[in-house]
Amino acid sequence: MTAAHRGQWRKAPENSLAAIRAGFADGAEIVEVDVRLTKDKVPVLMHDATVDRTTNGTGRVADLTHAQLRGLHLRAGLGGRQAAVTGERIPTLAEAMRASRTLGLVNLDQAWKDREAVWRVLEETGTVRNGLFKSKAPVPEVREFLDRHRGALYMHLVDDANAESVAEFGKERPPAVEVVFDDVRDRVAQPAFLQGLRATGRVWFNTMRNDYAARFTDEASLIAPARGWGALIAGYGATILQTDNVETLKSYLTKGVADPVPPGAVRVQAENYAPGGAGVAYHDTDPGNRGDGPGRRGDHVDVCDHDGAVVVCWMRGAEWITYGVDVPQDGHYTLKARVSSPYAPAGTYRIAYDGGRPGKAVQVANTTAHYAFALQDSRDPRQLTRGRHTVRVSLDAGVFQNWNLDYLQLEPVRP
Repeated sequence: MTAAHRGQWRKAPENSLAAIRAGFADGAEIVEVDVRLTKDKVPVLMHDATVDRTTNGTGRVADLTHAQLRGLHLRAGLGGRQAAVTGERIPTLAEAMRASRTLGLVNLDQAWKDREAVWRVLEETGTVRNGLFKSKAPVPEVREFLDRHRGALYMHLVDDANAESVAEFGKERPPAVEVVFDDVRDRVAQPAFLQGLRATGRVWFNTMRNDYAARFTDEASLIAPARGWGALIAGYGATILQTDNVETLKSYLTKGVADPVPPGAVRVQAENYAPGGAGVAYHDTDPGNRGDGPGRRGDHVDVCDHDGAVVVCWMRGAEWITYGVDVPQDGHYTLKARVSSPYAPAGTYRIAYDGGRPGKAVQVANTTAHYAFALQDSRDPRQLTRGRHTVRVSLDAGVFQNWNLDYLQLEPVRP
């Protein structure tokens, strides 16, 4: 099963009604949302304690009334102060549950502390069997709640700190357990422990960040599924995966392919730039590798690891980097770049082929976070012949530059 983290935030603001609907429409069986109470005790969807990141307002959710929150608009994607303001508003939990009633399950993150208020919403909206509570709470506390609220769906969250708690449920284990581990040597990641969980229910893993499942991430899966989703399914018995990449995960689960290169296209990972060193393959304005990724020994290209996406980072004006590409046949091609940035504008680059003059300026659009990658078209098509070509990406000097490059992709287009 697929769980959409904060809904399908790649198509709508996180934790919005549009993101919930898009998550289900793109194939998720579960949508995860975050629940908080307003000053007047209305459960609403909001991840952070404040509305600052995801809306055009400021302040703590707990200090604002529902009416005040209704006056705010959500920002696109994962938000950020430079993300576009949309027409979407902060939904109440009741609105979210009504929207989900015929579509699937809703994982109620951060809701345990307000579980009684949340339960009342589920009863009022007829969605008791849609809402999925979860917590790391002591088992007696969980039992007390479930005993009083028959029919409530509950998932227990475990890591090495509370691994023993699973056994405390006895024969009445929850139908699903969420497992968090940051090292493959963790107890909860061992075969015997996981086999015990699978014997009585589903096993949920999170693949959004490195430390949720020991670097088995969405981004690693896009490079090679065996580095992420495939490993968790085959080696750890995953039956539910929570993801930031709903469509690609569903593609992998149903077709065996996660992020395929389009027919006739060529993809080059950003870290696989041309050989030759400084002045030949690249120009970087500062010494050394400022990133945390696997840079090329002796080179000064900044390489970062963003949760499995190995990218060229710390992009600055006047820098350039060159790639070799093997074009499969004569034709018109457009260059697309998979990029990320929380800024608007994020930067400007130009493309030069085979040592020629750079083309028009290409604006890098805001993706709402450094780890939120999107494929953007340069809209500067060129006629290329079959065979080996060089592509140089040059960053304009004198303008703001702060973005990451994951890969380049040459795609055939009609002239």
